[in-house]
Amino acid sequence: MSAERSLTDRPIVVAIDGPAASGKSSTAHWVASRLAFHHVDSGALYRAATAATLRRWPEPECWTEAQVLEAAGQVALEPRPGVFVPVLDGAEVDEELRNALVTRHVSRVAQMPHIRAWVNDHVRQAAVGRSVVVDGRDIGTVVFPHADLKIFLIADPWERARRRLIQRLGRAPSDAEIAEETERLVLRDSKDATQTVQAKDAVLIDTTYLTQEEQVERIVALVRVLQGKT
Repeated sequence: MSAERSLTDRPIVVAIDGPAASGKSSTAHWVASRLAFHHVDSGALYRAATAATLRRWPEPECWTEAQVLEAAGQVALEPRPGVFVPVLDGAEVDEELRNALVTRHVSRVAQMPHIRAWVNDHVRQAAVGRSVVVDGRDIGTVVFPHADLKIFLIADPWERARRRLIQRLGRAPSDAEIAEETERLVLRDSKDATQTVQAKDAVLIDTTYLTQEEQVERIVALVRVLQGKT
């Protein structure tokens, strides 16, 4: 039996990396659904740790890494049909994780070495015994350096800003709004640079001129090749 065929007999890990607003999470979720894998969004864990810390210490400027790690102890990563979700104090809190205050401070939390290790441990545990599509930072380089398939998504900052605003506002944004959001994304890129590195063996996909369906189709096709289902 070939190495490719043997992948059908064990869990498969698909790692998706890329800069902020490159469509990692939504694409990963769709790919996982198409393949009947579980989706694991590592970024949601960083948001959950940030939200948990805000609940206990509402002045982020004064946070220590020890405080954030202590607050993160209230977070669990639990399986649901086709997806893992962060649970805070025993409850799902997706809306809280996406609020502006969490968004403002999550980058700082994501740079804390002990929090990164905490997130990576949870993500690796989620992949034990099951096929997963994992997106976030350092997924193909640190978390799963031996992933079966590594994808690195990129897109023009203006297009990333436009997509993010459409998702956030539910309407077509103005050029001025896109320009302002682009500035924020470029700043975020610079802060996240050390955690947004393309693995040498990753497949680079520029999504600037692709629909999300086209992105998903490309990744699913690559997985099908690995599974010997071409």
